[in-house]
Amino acid sequence: MVQGTFKRQVEVGRVVLINYGADAGKLAVIIDIVDHNRALIDGPTTGVTRQAFPFRRMVLTPLVLKDLPRAIGQSALKKALEKNETVEKWAKTAWAKKLEQRKVRANLTDFDRFKLAKLKNQRRFAVGAAVKAAKKQ
Repeated sequence: MVQGTFKRQVEVGRVVLINYGADAGKLAVIIDIVDHNRALIDGPTTGVTRQAFPFRRMVLTPLVLKDLPRAIGQSALKKALEKNETVEKWAKTAWAKKLEQRKVRANLTDFDRFKLAKLKNQRRFAVGAAVKAAKKQ
């Protein structure tokens, strides 16, 4: 069997991250495919309303809800998300952690940035001293 280069297919049940618009940064699930440019998405646990959404404004994640019927109702989708623990799985991914870290860094004050620079300087000094001691031995 020949495998293509794409690992993430557009499919019903695929969890997507919205990257543009009012819901940017929120998770949703593809519940139906409208055409080549749009999909019907819904995010009952993240506050995304059911809407047709263009593929260019979303990013496919590696998470998929298996055996999800097309045009599933909102309450059934919510139960499926909770049963599969999709939001918790997303929070554990490196991608989600990186996005959360970006939010934290964007909200730092000048004094917080100063403290961070001082801590990085201390770490650099400690690592340098340890490397010098290791080379000496």
